[in-house]
Amino acid sequence: MFKIIKWLLIGLFVVVLLATGLVYGVLNLSLPALDGRGKSDAIAQSVKIERDTLGQAVIHAENRLDAAYALGFAHGQDRFFQMDLLRRNAAGELSELFGKAAIGLDKKMRFHQLRKRSQIAVAQLPAKDKALLKAYANGVNEGHAQVGYDSFEYLLTGAEAKPWQSEDSLLIIFSMYLDLQSTTFQRDKALIEIEDLYGKEMVDFITQPSLYQAALDNSQLAPYDGGIPNLKDAQWAMTEIADRKELGSNNWAVTGQLTETGSAMLSDDMHLSFAVPIIWYRAQLNYPLNGEMQQITGVSLPGAPAIVVGTNNKIAWGFTNGYLDTADWVALESKEKTWQIDEPILLNDGNSENYALTMSEYGPVKEINGKPYALSWVAHHEYAVDMELLKLEQANSVDDALALAAEVGIPVQNLMVVDDKGNAAWKNMGAVPARKVPHQLAVSEQAYPAAWHDNETQRPFVKNPESGRLWTGNSRVVSAEDDQRFGNGGYAMGARSAQIRDRLFEKQQFNEHDFYDLQHDNEARFLTAWHKLLVKQLSAAGDKYALYLKELNNWQACACSDSIGYTLVKRYRSEVINGLFSPLENKLKALDSSLKPVKRDLEPAVWQLIEEQPQAWLNPEYANWQQQMVGAFDRVITKLTEQYGNNPHSWEWGKVNELVIEHPFAKQIPALKSLLNMPTAPGFGDTFMPSVQGRSFGASQRFIVQPGHLDKAIMAIPGGQSGHPLSEFYRAGFNDYVSNGLTPLLPQEIAHSITIDAVN
Repeated sequence: MFKIIKWLLIGLFVVVLLATGLVYGVLNLSLPALDGRGKSDAIAQSVKIERDTLGQAVIHAENRLDAAYALGFAHGQDRFFQMDLLRRNAAGELSELFGKAAIGLDKKMRFHQLRKRSQIAVAQLPAKDKALLKAYANGVNEGHAQVGYDSFEYLLTGAEAKPWQSEDSLLIIFSMYLDLQSTTFQRDKALIEIEDLYGKEMVDFITQPSLYQAALDNSQLAPYDGGIPNLKDAQWAMTEIADRKELGSNNWAVTGQLTETGSAMLSDDMHLSFAVPIIWYRAQLNYPLNGEMQQITGVSLPGAPAIVVGTNNKIAWGFTNGYLDTADWVALESKEKTWQIDEPILLNDGNSENYALTMSEYGPVKEINGKPYALSWVAHHEYAVDMELLKLEQANSVDDALALAAEVGIPVQNLMVVDDKGNAAWKNMGAVPARKVPHQLAVSEQAYPAAWHDNETQRPFVKNPESGRLWTGNSRVVSAEDDQRFGNGGYAMGARSAQIRDRLFEKQQFNEHDFYDLQHDNEARFLTAWHKLLVKQLSAAGDKYALYLKELNNWQACACSDSIGYTLVKRYRSEVINGLFSPLENKLKALDSSLKPVKRDLEPAVWQLIEEQPQAWLNPEYANWQQQMVGAFDRVITKLTEQYGNNPHSWEWGKVNELVIEHPFAKQIPALKSLLNMPTAPGFGDTFMPSVQGRSFGASQRFIVQPGHLDKAIMAIPGGQSGHPLSEFYRAGFNDYVSNGLTPLLPQEIAHSITIDAVN
């Protein structure tokens, strides 16, 4: 019997080895060749594509069109499947890969008809931009074809890798609209529903101005002076209100008067969801223009031919999401002005499912509380996407960059730009509707302005402020007066921006290390008031909370990896919000909606409730507000115990907020986790502080630069260049990122080189 078991185990071991060998053999077939020489009839002159030790693509070309081809070639080799997912997601075509499991998401995306809009936009582009997109697409397709075998993702799905088209690059821009601005119209929709349920008094109450405001002119919005509305037919069943990720970013700058070199200095870290591969791709473009050599270094977005954030050594630029109000819901008086169109959604088995979409002259139509509303969103208009961002590459000064701001077709961003002469400036760059009055509630057909069809050209900006300091962090940047014109499209509450501002005023001179320290600032200033409240509540509740009070007294006032107290305070705030606003959430859930898009607005309203303690907002389960507040903490302990066990050491913030960056397929095939995922790392940082980090969310890059002094510039990214798990560049740079290493922006030692000659 023992011998039989022995041979069975040996046989099983051999099978596992063979299976592992087969997997690695198949994967090896799809590794791109990073060295050698080839030919192409898609370029005018030879190009060279080098990779340094991090896998950064260093492009050498004789003109910008050939540089676009070469960047596309590198993207096609390293990131084609990622690019395919982005275009399919924006177009609502994921069902071709994943079948009926993706139908719901595809219908959600087809509502916006972004494939059709991309086709129309390409047709309207200037000839030079069409040529550039075509050159890039040729590069993508030839780079992908060079690999020889489709990547393992296509083998697993059984899907076909379709060629890249010019319109797909515009879909990549639209994918960023969906990521960065969907909350704007979702927020308005939730507020319309709340007005229907509770009246405008409730809308005003939950959207009162933040206690934390950090506009560049330090202006304050008028404080809310209304009362607390009564709840109607309160349903007190405890409900968890989902958190909305802080999609946005930090950036700040100082003028040359605050640096040793006299050059201005920029910091930029864009906050996005993490996955493998990470969204950005390091690249440097080298090509001549008008007899002068251009060198642009930064990060590109695979699928688009531009350096999104970077420097040409004369200027440097970075972005944070602007969160201006770029959407309105139009209340339709009747269905006579609407019509239906059919959107067939192809499945991976060759069949299709039809999606009937209602349209109107204002935009696609959705029912809200049983009434028809049309969505007018900036992404639906002709000025939403273009190729003007590429002009930043040739800007020689801050003024050159500011002049481009209104021409660039991207989701509106806070452009922060500096130059080698010491200038620094901020301005909103991207598409902004010219309508003068934004609405967070529905607008009538009669009040819908024709100016919605035009891009706003007049925008506020700040250049070289007297203090020499500029900052943004997704909260209101414009003055209180300009806020009435541009509106709130889902601003962050401002705690993060205020902390950055205050840190900048603590020093009189800065270098790259100072900025890097600020990017990693995890002091819990925002939660200090919540910490004080929790300690007060537990101290009054008796000795049963002594263990937790000890941890709260040692909480370190930071989102530090070993802090248990920080976890308790963070979770307590969430439970208080859940408890107080469950009646609203339950009503909205019945409408297939949620408070999630407005949760970040609730902070001032929560504190007003805590201070005034109205009887109507007391859950009948509790005898008084003291019990209700302590009850929220009891729920925190129950949930932490269920999730992490009853040992408080397992509640340390670094474990609760552990950084987990996963490949999309690892979730469906757990056996591949060790091969596909990045290593886990202890959590460091959180939401309302400069060092933003969640379990699979945070600073997707950390960029610090002084134009003219790029030898000290930093670009840290939480993942590698290649999407291929056997590539030497799959995880390159990740360890530097999690250990706070100063990863250089400029290419390091060249490890690989491809030359592609033109076929004339």
